[in-house]
Amino acid sequence: MNNMNGYKIVICGGGSTYTAGIVKDLIDQKDELGIRELWLYDIDEERQDTVAVVVKAVIDDLAPEIPLHVTVDPKEAFTDANFVMAQMRVGGLKMRIQDEQISLRHGVVGQETCGAGGMAYGMRTIFPMCELVDFCEEYACKDYWIVNYSNPAAIVAKAMHKLRPNARILDICDMPVEIEARMAEILGCELNDIEVDYFGLNHFGWFTNVRCKGIDVTDKLKEHVRKYGYISEASLNDALVKDPDWAHTFKNAATISTLFQDYLPNTYYQYYLLPDACVEYMDINNTRGMQVVNGREKRIFDASAALKRGEKVDLTQFYVGVHGKFIVDVVKSLAKDLRHRQLVIVPNNGAIENLSDDATVEVPAYITDRGAEPIRVGKIPRFYKGLIEQQDACEGLVVEAVIEGSYQKALEAFTLNRTIPSARVAKEVLDDMIEANKGYWPELK
Repeated sequence: MNNMNGYKIVICGGGSTYTAGIVKDLIDQKDELGIRELWLYDIDEERQDTVAVVVKAVIDDLAPEIPLHVTVDPKEAFTDANFVMAQMRVGGLKMRIQDEQISLRHGVVGQETCGAGGMAYGMRTIFPMCELVDFCEEYACKDYWIVNYSNPAAIVAKAMHKLRPNARILDICDMPVEIEARMAEILGCELNDIEVDYFGLNHFGWFTNVRCKGIDVTDKLKEHVRKYGYISEASLNDALVKDPDWAHTFKNAATISTLFQDYLPNTYYQYYLLPDACVEYMDINNTRGMQVVNGREKRIFDASAALKRGEKVDLTQFYVGVHGKFIVDVVKSLAKDLRHRQLVIVPNNGAIENLSDDATVEVPAYITDRGAEPIRVGKIPRFYKGLIEQQDACEGLVVEAVIEGSYQKALEAFTLNRTIPSARVAKEVLDDMIEANKGYWPELK
């Protein structure tokens, strides 16, 4: 994709608390990437306008020459857009908290992308994502790219492969990269020194080999992770690990790695393989969604109010983590045909030899200006294949339930999910979720 005048980049979900950090990472690579103009688009005008105050301060501080536009009009936002960075949260944090609390009231995992909460969130997001694709098809440049990291990425990706198969959309997730950052801390190297082999679904995968500067360090990492999880002395200075919930998550990898010693797990496996321990740890009166409202959201809203009053604000508090850098690297590789090797979410089509072609898998791929070129993984062992096939079937049934308006398929999806112990509990949770999601879900018959 060549554009001598630079690219029009749109962040869809401009009111996200992550937007300021992503803009900072875009600015860090502005000379290599080339940014003509930057747009924020959201359906929640008040929230976006609040966040935009902080985003404007970031741009004024680091790259005042980049024009910022803020809109709730899709035609304005997407006309001639080259890249759309999608971070939707349909229903906002209010619905996330409801998902978490409904699940926990029934004694099952209350989490935004896994279990009942993840399925509920996915069912809210499928049709709005279709709408975004349709806006891009109508208004954007013909060679536009949507880089989608809206959660739950696995369900959203599977739905788009079915409903909008020709869309120029690349689905990604930053969790594997966050784990790679912990690996780099354990090994005492830079993140860019790490290269991994990996297979699975989004939030449901395994690292099979890890290399540091080309040298295999898999056994060394396994030994460390079985003792300490993805935590090291260097990790204790990391902003993410300082969060008690994330520290607990990274430590839980020790239990999984001890039980299943072939590979290193994605941390989200704690919800599927240790659901009883996760429910015991979770607090229905202080769910993760509530912590975000009282933490990251409050900080950015307070910063916006302070900037409006003309006060000085420490903007660096919004620049943490590898989240934004990973997303921008993917955009840059699409734009410049760099063939960077990244983990992405794609239709299987033989990448994992003994899974069906229509499974939606997360595997390494080279990112070109034509999209992702997945690297073939070969066959995987029976245990991992069985886990993945069950979860992929669950996610496929979620998509079919939305498309067909089928209560039966929704119930089957909830029953198949490993975080829910029985069909009886699945029905109770589903019925409560239907009530809570009126206006977001299609009617299930």
